[in-house]
Amino acid sequence: MWTYNKTLQYPINIKCTDPKLAKVIISQYGGPDGELAASLRYLSQRFGMPDQKAKAILNDIGTEELAHLEMVGTIVHQLTDGASIEEIEKAGLASYYTDHGVDVYPSSAAGVPFTAAYIACKGDPIANLQEDLAAEQKARATYEKLINLCRDNPEVLDPLRYLREREVVHFQRFGEALRGVQDKLAEKKFYMNDMKPYDNMNDNCGCNS
Repeated sequence: MWTYNKTLQYPINIKCTDPKLAKVIISQYGGPDGELAASLRYLSQRFGMPDQKAKAILNDIGTEELAHLEMVGTIVHQLTDGASIEEIEKAGLASYYTDHGVDVYPSSAAGVPFTAAYIACKGDPIANLQEDLAAEQKARATYEKLINLCRDNPEVLDPLRYLREREVVHFQRFGEALRGVQDKLAEKKFYMNDMKPYDNMNDNCGCNS
């Protein structure tokens, strides 16, 4: 159960349209290393974790990624809201506009639609958490590339920097989860002997049947 607060996790107020910038930022909405893939990956993987702490970390981060999805969608919307047809065409978004108008549609910067193939669920907690660590690093790297492309636009730079820093925090928390799961799986397992306590006593009592 989640409680939805109707405010963005970080304020976004972009005054100038820039469809060309929106075209690349949308990759963090529906691209292979974007927020939609991350949220679905973590919220799906949580069920198979062997301890409650790992489940809680995946649940917490998966939920926060939904908030980041909302932020990225807001950035893309504000960058395209009110853009002219000429601006859309100049940004190379004519094909996108034909199919989706200026709605925020999950796709990569190259225009590849979102696919469930981006969601890695292996059924092995160690493999899943290793994948999650890599996913956070790739998302951080993508945000850094987007920051480089923004140059001197603080209205976009500030929320992107915030999102990048959250990826670093997520990486650290997944590291904690991985160590905990490794310790959990390395614990010695003790089993009760199925044999009844007196099963062998008659064999050694010296009594004749």
